[in-house]
Amino acid sequence: MKTIHQKANDRAATGNSAPAAFASLAAELRGDFLWGVATSAFQLEGSSHADWSSWEEILNTKPEVTNHYELYREDLALLKKLGVNAYRFSIEWSRIQPRENIWDEKAVEHYQEIIDILRRDGIEPMVTLHHFTHPLWFSRKYPWHEDGSVEKFLAYVEKALSILSGVRYWITFNEPYVLVLAGYFEGCTPPGIKSVPLGIRALTNILKAHGAAYDMIHARYPDARVSVAHNMAALAPWKKWNPLDRLLARIAKYFYNHSLLDAFLTGRLRLNLPFHKEQEIAVPIQGKLDFLGVNYYTRIHMRFNPLKKKGVEMRHLDIDGHGLTDMGWEIHPRGLEKVLRYASRLGVPLIITENGIATRDSQEKIRFMKKHIDVVEHCLRQGMDIRGYFYWSLIDNYEWLQGLDARFGLYKVDFDTLKRTPTNAAAYYSYLIKNRRF
Repeated sequence: MKTIHQKANDRAATGNSAPAAFASLAAELRGDFLWGVATSAFQLEGSSHADWSSWEEILNTKPEVTNHYELYREDLALLKKLGVNAYRFSIEWSRIQPRENIWDEKAVEHYQEIIDILRRDGIEPMVTLHHFTHPLWFSRKYPWHEDGSVEKFLAYVEKALSILSGVRYWITFNEPYVLVLAGYFEGCTPPGIKSVPLGIRALTNILKAHGAAYDMIHARYPDARVSVAHNMAALAPWKKWNPLDRLLARIAKYFYNHSLLDAFLTGRLRLNLPFHKEQEIAVPIQGKLDFLGVNYYTRIHMRFNPLKKKGVEMRHLDIDGHGLTDMGWEIHPRGLEKVLRYASRLGVPLIITENGIATRDSQEKIRFMKKHIDVVEHCLRQGMDIRGYFYWSLIDNYEWLQGLDARFGLYKVDFDTLKRTPTNAAAYYSYLIKNRRF
């Protein structure tokens, strides 16, 4: 298997034109493009053994209210109604390993049944091994800035691989940068540490864990396709005329969007954070990426503000007139093209593993979906190797710092009766899947 930088060199050497590349890709994808939806286990089913459950001041509503762990068969049936051919979901580590030396075989069987149902219905499972949450024992004894964290995570991966079968697509980590920024730089999520040096150490260990997990998955399943889901945002200066705003936006763009991609190309993680000494760290992940999962939601504007902590202020501004979501995020479809264009330099296929909007307005969901899928089609016509699109999310669920107020679901959930009701956006997505031809 060629590494991603070898593939990139091959592509450059052949001099393929965009139209030719698109024609070849279109032929390859005919009938194989992944149309899916994405969810995460904790946001649907919760877990009393997870570190997030100990943060009662953050959790203003329990995620268990969707009762997905009991109603999963009904929720999986919604996938058939939508007509998707792929489903991205995560495994809740704290259910499989509630205590350090205790494994819950029934929990593993639960996730295997989900995979079996998907396979029966002709739906490709994409499994995320780590989606933000950890067992309580892990967070207390082996947080990611401790060296023992990698060994403990890999023991979980080994257990999952020894039992689960029928999976080709694997995501090792969902949004590792978000995990570190929230948990270590800002301290607003577990483990609640405000330390950039410890955050960098945690990020380094997470990337080491990805590299080792990549090898483990391929050792058991040689034809597997393994990636991370990397959150990428369009980052722009608040005032284009302000050189300090432009500098902040450029630094943030490299760190948040690009430094991870360069680490996959070179095996070196280069960090140049404001007010911190530049670092370059060796990470064993060069070429260990079979595709890149891209999570894209919004654009963020940045400016220098001496009145703010460390002089940095970030804001969502409705500059293009597309509006803001219920979470206050700017709707900026053109930003998706920008991040996909840069990600294409990796030379591996791209899959949009999350894209969605928090709103109670179905027509706004439809407009959001149409505008972003139009961008996907445009990018395909430009020769970008895009293999799939996953809308977030199947049903309304618990959103990390917003509770149940952020309604991302194609299916609306009444949290009193647990009734799932299709929105007009669900019907529109189903229509798109049946009729959209790239």
